[in-house]
Amino acid sequence: MIAREARLMMRSKSATAYIIRKNQMTPSEISADVPDGFLRHPHHSPLTEPWEPIYSKTTPDALIVGLRLAKPHTNSRGLAHGGLIATLADNTMGRNCRIHFPDGIEGVQRLVTVSLNVDYLGSATIGQWLQVETGFVKVGGSICFVQSFITADGEPCARANATFKIVRKKS
Repeated sequence: MIAREARLMMRSKSATAYIIRKNQMTPSEISADVPDGFLRHPHHSPLTEPWEPIYSKTTPDALIVGLRLAKPHTNSRGLAHGGLIATLADNTMGRNCRIHFPDGIEGVQRLVTVSLNVDYLGSATIGQWLQVETGFVKVGGSICFVQSFITADGEPCARANATFKIVRKKS
């Protein structure tokens, strides 16, 4: 079976085409298949630019971030890269801390990650919807504690916990 897959891969124009064919999804289906309520995420950075398009959905209590996994999101085995998962979790948790500030974001210059821990619970492959959802936030005077759950097509993929330092604007 492995030799047959290797021959198919060599015949294809790229590994991406092979993996998309293996998952029976076209490139347009990968980018177009976005769950209801998700829009293009408005916050961009040079780090996440190669991972676009990234989507987000705002609920009354949280910001949820997701993307359809494609080749730029994977490691050499075609699985979602742990660094991608950690970065999306860090970004999503930080944004959710801002939502839960008791006095709003007035006076807050930025949040700085003090600690980030990720437990990888399962794998995710090209074509799956990767989603980061925050489950708990505790905001103190200068520290914010948060945890999130990461799923791939609704199945647990990872969980993350973080602590953020609240940096206030100087008066």
